[in-house]
Amino acid sequence: MLGVLTVMYTFNYLDRYVLTILVGHIKADLDLSDTMMGFLLGPAFALFYTLLGLPIARLADRHSRRLILTVSFVLWSLMTAAAGFARTGLQLGVTRIGVGVGEAGGAAPAHSLISDYFPPQRRALAFGVFQQGVYLGQLLGLAIGGLLVDVIGWRMTFVAVGLPGVIAAWVLYATVDEPPRGRFDPVRLAVSASEMSIGRVFRLLWRIRSYRRLALGAGIASFAGTGFGFWIPALLARVHGMSPTEIGFVFGPISAVSASAGALLAGVVTDRLGRRDVRWLVWIPALSVLGSLPFLVGMCLWPTSTGAIALAVPSGLLGGGWAPAVYAAVQRLAPPQMRALAASLTILFMTLLGMGLGPQVVGILNDWLEPRFGLDAVRWSMVSVLATSLVGVVLLAWSGWWIREDLADAARAAT
Repeated sequence: MLGVLTVMYTFNYLDRYVLTILVGHIKADLDLSDTMMGFLLGPAFALFYTLLGLPIARLADRHSRRLILTVSFVLWSLMTAAAGFARTGLQLGVTRIGVGVGEAGGAAPAHSLISDYFPPQRRALAFGVFQQGVYLGQLLGLAIGGLLVDVIGWRMTFVAVGLPGVIAAWVLYATVDEPPRGRFDPVRLAVSASEMSIGRVFRLLWRIRSYRRLALGAGIASFAGTGFGFWIPALLARVHGMSPTEIGFVFGPISAVSASAGALLAGVVTDRLGRRDVRWLVWIPALSVLGSLPFLVGMCLWPTSTGAIALAVPSGLLGGGWAPAVYAAVQRLAPPQMRALAASLTILFMTLLGMGLGPQVVGILNDWLEPRFGLDAVRWSMVSVLATSLVGVVLLAWSGWWIREDLADAARAAT
C-alpha cells in the first residue's frame, strides 16, 4: 500500500514540477514575464488546491479514501496533458488550476490511510517513505522534462508526462484497501467527524497550542523552500548557462537522492527519538530547516555551477527530513476521525504560503531587481525568500514547548 501511494505521490509532484524546467521555453514562446511565470508556478495551482483541499478531506474522513485518490489522480493527469494544448498564458493558467483541483485530493486522504496502516511509533518513517514521492517527482520532472523539451517541445512534454498517470490511477484503485479508521487508537471521539463542520474541526485543532505553531512554522518553511525549489532550475540556466538536459541529468539526481536519503534518515531518527520524548517530532523539523539554510543560500551565491550543485548534497541531507516529521506530528495530535482534514489544514498552510506565495514572490523580485542586477537578480530574490525560513524555525521549535502537554490533555479528555 505504501509503495503504491508513493508512486501516486511521485506523479503528483512530477506533474506540478515539470513546469519548472520548461520556464524558459514557455516564457519565450508565449512572451511572458517572470511575474506571470511565478503566477503559473504558484498561485494558479495553489489557490484552488487549498480551497478544495478542505472539503475533499472532509469527504475522505467519511467516505472511501481509495476512490477519492483515484478520481483526483485521473483529473490532475488529464489536466497536465491538456497544458500542452495551451496557446496563451491564460489558457496555460486554466490548466494549472485544473491540476490544482485534481491534486487537492491527493495528499490528505493518503495521510489518513498511512495512519491507519502504521502505528504511531512507526509513522515518521512511513511518512519518510511517502515523502520519496516528492523527490522522485522532482527528479523525474527535471530529467524527463529536460530530455523531452529539446526533442518534442514543451507542449508534447506535458502530454507525455500527464497521460501515464491515468493508467497508474487505476492500478491504485485495484490494489489499495481501506483499513478501519483509527485502528491503532483505542479512544474514539464522542462526536464523529461526519457530525462536525469544517469550521468546528478547524477550531478544535486551532485550540491545540502546539498545532498552531507547527502549522504556521511549516507554512513559512514551505514558503522559503518552495520559492527556492521552483526557481533553482532558472538560476542554473540564467546564471550558469546550463541547458535543460544538463539540469535534469546532473542537478536533478544529486538533489533528489540527497533529499530522499535525508527524509528516510530523519524518519528513522524521529521515530527512535520520539519514543523517548515526543518533542522530537517538532524539534527535528526545526533543526532540519535551520541546518539546510546556509547550504541553500550557498547554492544561490556560489560563483560556479559545480560548487552550487555540490552544495545540494548537504542541503538535501539536512533539509529533506522536516516535512515527514511534521506530518507524523499532526497525525499524532489529531483525533482519528478527522485526520484527513487535519492533514489538509496543515497542507493548506504549507501550500498557500509555499506554492501560493513562494514562486510568485521570487518572480516579482526578479522583475524588480533585474534592472540593477541583470541575470543575477534571481540569486538575490531567492536569498531574500530563503531568509524567512528562520521565522519558521522559531515557530517549529516553539511548538515543542506545548506538544507533551497537548497530548496529555487530549488523552485526559478522551477518558
